[in-house]
Amino acid sequence: MSIENNSAPAASPVLVVGSVAFDSIRTAKAESGKILGGSATYGAIASSYFAPTRIVGVVGTDFGEAEIGRLRDRGIDLEGLQIDQSGETFFWAGVYSDDFSSRETLETRLNVFADFKPTLPESYRRTPYVLLGNIQPSLQAMVLDQLEPGSFTVADTMNLWIEIARDALMDLLPRIDLFILNDEEAEQLTGESNVFNAGPKLLEAGPEIVLIKKGAHGAVLFHPEGLFALPVYPVREIADPTGAGDSFAGALVGYLAAAGRHDFATLRKACAYATVTASLTVEALGVDGLEKAGRAEIDRRLDELLAMTQIR
Repeated sequence: MSIENNSAPAASPVLVVGSVAFDSIRTAKAESGKILGGSATYGAIASSYFAPTRIVGVVGTDFGEAEIGRLRDRGIDLEGLQIDQSGETFFWAGVYSDDFSSRETLETRLNVFADFKPTLPESYRRTPYVLLGNIQPSLQAMVLDQLEPGSFTVADTMNLWIEIARDALMDLLPRIDLFILNDEEAEQLTGESNVFNAGPKLLEAGPEIVLIKKGAHGAVLFHPEGLFALPVYPVREIADPTGAGDSFAGALVGYLAAAGRHDFATLRKACAYATVTASLTVEALGVDGLEKAGRAEIDRRLDELLAMTQIR
């Protein structure tokens, strides 16, 4: 099978570190069964539309050639994907409310992910753009310890780490360039329910740039040069919101790597690409919509989003 070349010729590589998993998702309209998931999986597939992408994660004995092939077909470098023969791959099962406003975890089996220690191949240690997916802050710090100086680093987080590993997360923030989180997590960290108050407080914690996602209400970028706010791409029917945030982050870092810079203007356009890429994820169960869309559809949605937000 040929691999579609979606990367600009001069694109810098991207390293995505996080979970590679199996999910089981139930909604009011569908039940997925066991499907490919994980923060690194969504992030790497999204990034691969823009730049050469490397992945670091761990899988178990149940992660077969079919799953490996799906990642390879996106041109993703798998040298850093550890295969642990001691058990099965991380598994998560959950059910969404009818309006997708909340979800309930039905089962979590960490399996081989419980002992995951991200180890970067030597060739990965000079990667110019790095996405630290939604894993424990201590593991994110472990990746930073292995990188050579000069990488532009982006870190995602979740409410669990704020609850149980807050000190480690706060220690991480001065070491990264861009911190991505949602509005509930921003309030949890700062005590501010208004994102325009939470953003500056997060900047004071150390990262150069902060991006707060507001779910269906878009995202706000806090940068030394100013603010940038963007709505979501309008999706008429949501099938599964799992992985939308990871896809957003992956596309954002991928676009920066393709551009070869991360100035304010480039970050604003990266946010737009991230928004439309995430919209593909929510339209199908698992990674299916994101995986099958193609770069042409991403570009088409970007044009629509820009037309909708342009003030003449």
